Amino acid sequence: MDLTIWARDLAGSLLAEPLPRRWAHSQGVAARAQSLAGILGDDAELLWAAAMLHDIGYTPSLATTGFHPLDGARYLRDRSAADERLVQLVANHSYALLEAEERGLREELEAEFPILDHAELVDALVYCDMTTAPDGTPTTVDARLAEILTRYDRDSIVGRFIRRADEDLRAAVRRVEARLILAER
Repeated sequence: MDLTIWARDLAGSLLAEPLPRRWAHSQGVAARAQSLAGILGDDAELLWAAAMLHDIGYTPSLATTGFHPLDGARYLRDRSAADERLVQLVANHSYALLEAEERGLREELEAEFPILDHAELVDALVYCDMTTAPDGTPTTVDARLAEILTRYDRDSIVGRFIRRADEDLRAAVRRVEARLILAER
């Protein structure tokens, strides 16, 4: 089966009914991924699938640790036989390692799902996630980070994580934007 059809169908089956806003976000992140096809070449389909699936760990039936990158990656690895690179992207999307540390899960995440050794692809998923609003519409990284901090208390796990990851997230977005500019020339 085609990877994109499989990813869309799986994400929709897990997110559409219980978490329609998360489903809208995932579809928007995948649309952003589609816009990067010109700079990703053979990895465009993999990015699209990771973008579509990156938040499946929020699905109540999958949320065993409460840390959605880890829960989603475990589901993909254990129950879907997904490609290892796809699983690694989902597990580590948007600097998840820093949030895992805040949750006391860093060693577990690193041991099970090492970060994919493909910086451009990792950056591309950060770009897609951090430039898509919760409702799936395009946004800026500034607006996205500010929006996240309005939903979480500054001293919460997510609040601390976002403050720690802020510069890394912005730098990844800038790197992708630079690649897009170069590709237009």
